[in-house]
Amino acid sequence: MQKYINKVTKGDLVELFKNIPSNSVDVTFADPPFNLRKKYNGYKDSLEFEEYLKWCELWIKEMVRVTKPSGSIFIHNIPKWLTYFSSILNKHANFKHWISWDAPTSPMGKSLQPNHYGVLYYVKDIKQTKFYEIRSPHKRCRKCGYLLKDYGGKKNLLHPFGPLISDVWTDIHRIKHNKYRDDHPCQLPIHLLERIILMSSDENDVILDPFMGTGTTAIAAKRLGRNFIGFELDEKYVEIANQKIKTERFKSNIDDIWVSFFNKDIITIRDIDWNALSKFYYLPNQNKDIDKNQIVLIKNSKHFKKFLHHDLQKDDTLELNFCNCA
Repeated sequence: MQKYINKVTKGDLVELFKNIPSNSVDVTFADPPFNLRKKYNGYKDSLEFEEYLKWCELWIKEMVRVTKPSGSIFIHNIPKWLTYFSSILNKHANFKHWISWDAPTSPMGKSLQPNHYGVLYYVKDIKQTKFYEIRSPHKRCRKCGYLLKDYGGKKNLLHPFGPLISDVWTDIHRIKHNKYRDDHPCQLPIHLLERIILMSSDENDVILDPFMGTGTTAIAAKRLGRNFIGFELDEKYVEIANQKIKTERFKSNIDDIWVSFFNKDIITIRDIDWNALSKFYYLPNQNKDIDKNQIVLIKNSKHFKKFLHHDLQKDDTLELNFCNCA
């Protein structure tokens, strides 16, 4: 297996899977073609219904086979296909979650507007599963900075960083601007993969993506100190991915704590890391003050300065102005 570690290999995934031993990979993640006639570079996204499902069953079973008993299996797709993928996975693994990723698309007419993608989350062995609770920052008004959720008389119980993350993810958005996209029709944001990797793996674990595309999973794994294996059928995407991997230097950590950054802010942490991470923040004297005061990184520390010079993906933030929501 070593010849596949930390690079993207060109080839058919069904054949390449044969070279990966059973129970050898910590996390498998797949974002397969949606069979919606999207314009990929080197292959067609238009199989007959039964042909598509038969092909999907082949690689899904292989994902389960190569995953360790302590490992996790993730598949990202539209709800239509995930219902079929789930019926396959139920025969070979254990259901843990259906993660709903809030990612609105255009109205299609004669139906409800599609408003989320799904991520199936299965595990090999419930009793051995490696899993870490994760947190994201509190949601706040973009004008005044107050918490959007009313915690009433329980504000003293607020966690300084933010709540534990549920199976509905509304704080990670699709890549909106073409300048941040590769020449690929279905590129996922890196911090989506970082969140998945943080909650299901440890440093130096192996993450396998059989539909690597232009390298999003590989970059997320590398930034978080994990190893990766990537399969990709299209030669152009393989070249883009391996070039990005070669030039990637960013490590998504503070001290020895792995976190997920977006726009120079930490957006995902493991709950068990908060005590060690909290020393890098300015914190209020009382938890209840978090209602109106967001905690901030100590930006004059050497750990933060490295992020000031890294070209992370940016979002469109607003200046804080007075409003009446408080």
